[in-house]
Amino acid sequence: MNQDEALLTQLGYKQDLRRAFSRVELFGLSFSIIGVFPSIAGVLIYAVPYGGPVAMIWGTGKWTVCSFFLMSIACAIAEFGSAAPTAGGLYYWTFHYASPRWRNLLSWVVGYTNTIAYAVGVTSVDWACAVSLLAGASIGSDLNYEPTTAHTFGVFAALVLCHIMITSLSTFALARLQGLYITLNILLFLDQWLCVYSEFPLTALDRRCVAPAHFDQSVIGHPTDCPSGGFDSSVHISEEASNASYAVPFATISSPLVAVILGWGINVAIAFCMGTDLESIVANPINQPLATIFFNSFGKKGTLAVWSIVVVVQFIMGASILTASSRQMWAFSRDGALPFSKFLYRLNSRTHTPVYSVCAAGSIAILVGVLVFAGPVATSAIFSAAVVGQYVGLSIPILCRLFGGREWVPGVFSLGKFGVPVSVVAVLWMIFGTVVLSFPNDPGPTPQDMNYTALVIGGWIFLCLAYYFFPVYGGMYWFKGPVSNLKATVEDSSSSVNVEEKEISVRTK
Repeated sequence: MNQDEALLTQLGYKQDLRRAFSRVELFGLSFSIIGVFPSIAGVLIYAVPYGGPVAMIWGTGKWTVCSFFLMSIACAIAEFGSAAPTAGGLYYWTFHYASPRWRNLLSWVVGYTNTIAYAVGVTSVDWACAVSLLAGASIGSDLNYEPTTAHTFGVFAALVLCHIMITSLSTFALARLQGLYITLNILLFLDQWLCVYSEFPLTALDRRCVAPAHFDQSVIGHPTDCPSGGFDSSVHISEEASNASYAVPFATISSPLVAVILGWGINVAIAFCMGTDLESIVANPINQPLATIFFNSFGKKGTLAVWSIVVVVQFIMGASILTASSRQMWAFSRDGALPFSKFLYRLNSRTHTPVYSVCAAGSIAILVGVLVFAGPVATSAIFSAAVVGQYVGLSIPILCRLFGGREWVPGVFSLGKFGVPVSVVAVLWMIFGTVVLSFPNDPGPTPQDMNYTALVIGGWIFLCLAYYFFPVYGGMYWFKGPVSNLKATVEDSSSSVNVEEKEISVRTK
């Protein structure tokens, strides 16, 4: 039994999955899920109307401030990931550090919230990829083709099915693909800046950096979003990573750190290409602001060359987030929390991967995608709900660590005396982010302009609680938190031991 298997045994589980991810490959998957360029491309439709290039250049101060707080979340999760690197992640930590009175309920809510947040994340990423792909088709047809919602949904569903097939590959194959993912992300960043430099010489860039005389300070509040999700993605792959107690915190911290640095440069580059006619960018038949910006700056051939890489990177992002989503679902099923858990927990005999969980996660993503037919308000709610759901799931285990009364035993990565203050800052920032993402974009919104994110998240939590407290069949009657799948004793090999009886005893070596 190696070090990783011994640690997993201490956490109450046997080694089911094969470990093939190195530290760098785990970083690659986490970085792909953050998907800084695809994420900016997907949400640019919200940044362009609210400030445009001025906000994106002068709003970099906000980007820097946001990055500081986001890194506090990454550091807090990295400590958990080093101390208890299990695919269950958030709900496992919640159960372990919560008070005995609340641990079952909180673990249940966090597990279900994490499950749906990742499924919605798959929907968001693949929908954005479908929009980008059809934007390329529109450009290639000289704007004669204008995608409809039905067309976009069809492409979206096809993308999810492709990702199901990719994510069902062996762990070894998925790990080796990460090198390609990292390379393409870096090439996309460099390619964009080379295009900008060739189109706008340095002297022109200097003039564009000067704020106009009528600059409005209020637009600083509306630049594109910082990378704001997927902090626990590497944790869900921890049972497939070598030297997990080191690899997980490395990936958890390094991936958002690289993303915020590259993201700043991407924002600046886009602002240089944008121009001043924001209305034409938003209303263009291409139906994708970033593709429109590139088309106006580089023409048809130049845009298609760059945009093809954008679509490929978005496609990679979708495959990566489905990988994390399926592993989280598999872990939650291992503890019997989901319907059809015995089925979802099964591993494919050839690939030794949770193919059934992959199919289930992809199917949920497609079902959530049907909501886009309700209009752009529903689409916006899907994007925001994915982030808010992540924040809810991330906040609860951190709060349980702070107030649950359980002794904190760090892993090989530890913030030491800074652990508690960093955790407090992380929780406060996520509360703030949840409130902001739940507000409408404009004061006095109409039903068409209203932000329904709070309704979506609140409705989901209500369903979780209803299922938990449902008479006779509810989770309160049978869910006991994470349950060990180790054999308790030689005499009674069929018995299972609740993980609450086990201590997380990772020590720095």
